[in-house]
Amino acid sequence: MKSFLVETILAVLILGAFGNALVNPSSHNLPGINLLCHALAKVQGDMFSNDSYSYYQWGMAKIQAPEAWEIASGDSEVIIAVLDSGIDLEHPDLKDKIVASVNFASSDTDDDLFGHGSHVAGIAAASSDNEVGVAGLGQDCSLMNVKVLGDDGKGYTSWVAKGIRWAVDNGADVVNMSVVIDTPSGQLEKAVEYAWEHGAVVVAAAGNNGSTEPTYPAYYENCIAVGATDARDSLASFSNEGDWVDVAAPGVRIYSAVNDSNYGYKSGTSAAAPHVAGLAALLFPLVEDTNGNGRVNDEVREVIESTCDDLSGVRYGRINALRALKLA
Repeated sequence: MKSFLVETILAVLILGAFGNALVNPSSHNLPGINLLCHALAKVQGDMFSNDSYSYYQWGMAKIQAPEAWEIASGDSEVIIAVLDSGIDLEHPDLKDKIVASVNFASSDTDDDLFGHGSHVAGIAAASSDNEVGVAGLGQDCSLMNVKVLGDDGKGYTSWVAKGIRWAVDNGADVVNMSVVIDTPSGQLEKAVEYAWEHGAVVVAAAGNNGSTEPTYPAYYENCIAVGATDARDSLASFSNEGDWVDVAAPGVRIYSAVNDSNYGYKSGTSAAAPHVAGLAALLFPLVEDTNGNGRVNDEVREVIESTCDDLSGVRYGRINALRALKLA
């Protein structure tokens, strides 16, 4: 009975995913909203790769990702684990990047039927310069599909904790968790500590309550907690904030992959977190073990946090990929 009580449910769609978003996983069924977003993107954006929708990706331009890619575009041996609702296993921008797949949820499939995980994966490491869709920040890095949410976008802390350990044990260098719960979990915290001690950079969405109250797993010391910014480079109105939120990244009207081999806009700290995960993956081959502990995740985190652009509401600021790669 006691073990059942500690199974805190993760209401990801409400708390960690999109907040008060303009769109949902079926964003292409909202033509009026998409046309408006596309029009704004075309005014503000430029084609920075041959990916057909790259000019919709205002966030990549804001963090100077195209300039950063001139320094480094990643390494296929660096793996980003996406702990989420799965990844669309047949998506043209994702399928060739997935090196491992596992399902800890109650779903019958490790595929993404909800759309959230595919959106996250696309931001982190969609195939780039392939004349299709969008460009992922960790361009040449690999993806690990760790399904810890059901097909309704909900799950349990035990699923997430198991997913963290499995990801690290199977070679993940970066763990992205665009999931949020309001109460702490010892099981989840121990899993985060396990990942960090085994050399992984752990990234988590800070949540969309527009609050300073801590959320988990982002609040844990060994997580990089990520808030969301808008195209004006301000903290999004829905984003959680405070000294416990380490950095911020673009998270409003972010265009990326979704399920059913499609694309769409989503907003939230869930979209912000994989920008940080992708940046961490780019940095992994570039940094050195300066503290002599046999791993470089401390150094990767330090570079990310020390090269942010100024932004009020979070501890270090909004990430800047170019400045980070220059320092590395």
